[in-house]
Amino acid sequence: MRKKAQAITLISLVITIIVLLILASVGIYLSIGKNGIFTKAKEAKEATNKQQATDIINLKITTAQINIQKRKKCQHYKN
Repeated sequence: MRKKAQAITLISLVITIIVLLILASVGIYLSIGKNGIFTKAKEAKEATNKQQATDIINLKITTAQINIQKRKKCQHYKN
């Protein structure tokens, strides 16, 4: 009976190790894979940088347009 109990314990240990290896491989794939967390984070960073550049350009254009309108008003009052 003792050997049978040890065999069951050994089998359960092997099954546990196999399950943990499968979970670890899935976790690594989800982190590093093509659609993984790191890839998504890198894509999000690039999109954020592009949007920030667009926002800066739009802000400068708007500022320039406001300054042009102010100059036109000032010239209108001078004349």
